[in-house]
Amino acid sequence: GYDVRWYAATKYEYKLNELKIPMFRFRKELDVTISDAETAFPERAKIKSALGRLRFDLEEFFIKRGPIYFEDIQKIYKTFPFDLFVSDIAFTGSIFVKQILKIPVIAIGVLPLIETSKDLAPSGLGLEPPTGWIGRLHYYILRMAVKNILLRRPNRLSHRLLEEKGINHQNTFLFDLIIQKSDYVLQSGAPGFEYKRSDMSNNIKFIGPLVYHGPAKRTDSWFDERLLNYEMIILITQGTIEKDPDKLLIPTLEALKDTGFLIIVTTGGSLTNELKSRYNQPNIIVEDYIDFNDVMPYADVYITNGGYGGVMMSIENRLPMVVAGVHEGKNEICTRVGYFKCGVDLKTETPDVKRIRSAVFEVLGNPVYKQNIDLLRNEFKCYNPAELFENYVTELTAQASEEKLNTRHAA
Repeated sequence: GYDVRWYAATKYEYKLNELKIPMFRFRKELDVTISDAETAFPERAKIKSALGRLRFDLEEFFIKRGPIYFEDIQKIYKTFPFDLFVSDIAFTGSIFVKQILKIPVIAIGVLPLIETSKDLAPSGLGLEPPTGWIGRLHYYILRMAVKNILLRRPNRLSHRLLEEKGINHQNTFLFDLIIQKSDYVLQSGAPGFEYKRSDMSNNIKFIGPLVYHGPAKRTDSWFDERLLNYEMIILITQGTIEKDPDKLLIPTLEALKDTGFLIIVTTGGSLTNELKSRYNQPNIIVEDYIDFNDVMPYADVYITNGGYGGVMMSIENRLPMVVAGVHEGKNEICTRVGYFKCGVDLKTETPDVKRIRSAVFEVLGNPVYKQNIDLLRNEFKCYNPAELFENYVTELTAQASEEKLNTRHAA
């Protein structure tokens, strides 16, 4: 019964049309997603450090875009006066919607929780929780250094843009701004895949894994007879953002091509034909894209650079992992995979053949990874994300309706 419309990049138009959801397109200068980063900002490829790339992405893809997104949304609001705004946790335009339009906001946590905590290292560095008082002291110093030195420039830029719109930021660190300025942050996943925090904000609510289960009726399911002919099946991906197969795909194929395992590679559309030609063994399948709902139930190990949605699906499918990711926040995801012993974290974007092979055999030979995956999967099953989301939406829209009514009566 809700009128739902979507503000998004043009690349999502096909999906939204399939869902019959009306779409408002990003204006031309905003019509770039992080997957187009290297094309839109060729200078980004020259930044090799995780911190340097994080700083660049924060400024160019997120902070600077917030006020411009909001200009679009203000125009949309004139013809579509929405009662609730829902966006992902990295959409910086939501702060302006909440503070200027006075519209309730729900932020969706589609990556590990980024809120600053006195119990943890600063988000973005991919560090596990501290052990002992020395570790806690070290992380305190790190938090101060990140806020006041390492990310000082993007933090100040964020504050300046808010000040220009008359929004009080109270010197809040930029990672915490959207959390504090949202009515709810609905976090994908469950507490069992998140570090313990004694100071987590009350508006953060776990709602279980947000994963794509596919349409109710499908006529194009993927299947290959070889799935039934091999004792061990390895699924490999490095997502759609990373275009360089030499980082993970090729080293993994070299590591496992002679093992007798069935190896399934999804390339995200990068150099698929070249890889098919180079690796034409009968135990290797290379495709642009395979719906993970079709292949994960058969797999024994999932090798990935750490996309959050894929990791959530891997846990849902009781599938232990080998992870190798650093940039775009993947270090935080991969570190959690290793910390909660759901797989092996290689702690690099460019693992060598020997390390990959060793990690795969470690995961296959040690039952602890499957046991921990099973525990998390059982925790995931306690949540109904759609139902929980609807409950929070109903609560906020009811409050907004009551406030509107009270305003009219007062007038």
